[in-house]
Amino acid sequence: MRFEFKPSFDRSVKGFDVKERNGIKDVTVNVIEILCQNRCLHKGAGLKRLRDNYWEIRSGLKTRVLFRWDKDLVEFILAGNHDQIKRFLKKE
Repeated sequence: MRFEFKPSFDRSVKGFDVKERNGIKDVTVNVIEILCQNRCLHKGAGLKRLRDNYWEIRSGLKTRVLFRWDKDLVEFILAGNHDQIKRFLKKE
């Protein structure tokens, strides 16, 4: 399994305060560990398939991490709130 952090993801993370950045970092590490080890994810983690190969996982109540999962490649695309994720997907 390969993982890639897009420049758009890095830019979006910079807009958060330190506490939220740490939460985003933790949730991305958890996703990587889960996908590498084929572990089950507990239902409250907030992992959700949005459409096609696009998935999101929650980091706290408001923040979400959008990623694209296609075969053996996971691309982290954006960190933001519900509206930012929705706007991004509308453009795709």
